Amino acid sequence: MATLSPLPVRDGVGATRLHLPMTGPWPTIGAYMAERFFHLEPERLLSRFDRGEIVARDGSPLTRETPLGAHEFVWYYREPPVEREIPFEIEVLHQDRDLVVADKPHFLPTTPGGKYLQNSALVRLRNLLGIPELTPIHRLDRATAGLLMFSTRPETRGAYQLLFERRQVEKVYEAVSALPAGWDAASPALAGLPFPIVHRNHIEKLRAHVCVRVDDAREPNSETLIELHGFDDRVVHTLLRPHSGRMHQLRVHLAALGAGILNDGFYPELLPEAPDDFTRPLQLLARELRFTDPLSGAPREFVTRRTLQEAPSV
Repeated sequence: MATLSPLPVRDGVGATRLHLPMTGPWPTIGAYMAERFFHLEPERLLSRFDRGEIVARDGSPLTRETPLGAHEFVWYYREPPVEREIPFEIEVLHQDRDLVVADKPHFLPTTPGGKYLQNSALVRLRNLLGIPELTPIHRLDRATAGLLMFSTRPETRGAYQLLFERRQVEKVYEAVSALPAGWDAASPALAGLPFPIVHRNHIEKLRAHVCVRVDDAREPNSETLIELHGFDDRVVHTLLRPHSGRMHQLRVHLAALGAGILNDGFYPELLPEAPDDFTRPLQLLARELRFTDPLSGAPREFVTRRTLQEAPSV
């Protein structure tokens, strides 16, 4: 069962919970944290104890001298990173008592992490709507734009999360890829396969790797239906209907068929890390969500208002 934070959401950001060892070679909790967060200057970290910024389950502040083993968890607010502003707005498409559906721009992460805190969909929406309990029901990659669903109330959150766990949400994406070599306008196909294409493979996320690995020797654990939506003399525009939700699944599947998504720095080839180029977003969009509402039983359908800049005009 989740342990409630003794600290409220502040500026749209919840407090961080740290699980502590109950025994070990550290005389104090502060000594453990100084070693755990070795990249920080120790006195800078310990001064947070002096200011009462690191608290126990009951909200009481800890001191530098609080011994290891006195508490299993502590809470504190992350010190905000120096963030690069993401110059695109998130749009609310729907809001009711239980759900918020937003249209996320490219480059904006779903939740805080790494070098992004205020520049995340969750924090922006908490601040915009004044709902500190807002929580994402599913996630999109930072590079992907489109529809995101959020729960507004813990009491009903689980019912909507189960829809995704049980694959009861119909998701439709669209993507734009460079026209593959040998494209035949009279008989459109990818890797020799005519549309619609069902692509399956085994996708594995490896620790400390930014890209996933495909293992063709193993039983497939991912599946995508790929339909032709249009093409011109430069690009092919596809609709993607994933049956599973593996990390980077759509990007991997199109790359495997010789139609890697435009502006993808991961697949089919991992490019050197570089600052975001806001003029060249990944051409992948979460376009549609459909499901039967678990509370009312009514059909729900949401469609993005965003478009892909490289999509053919006809």
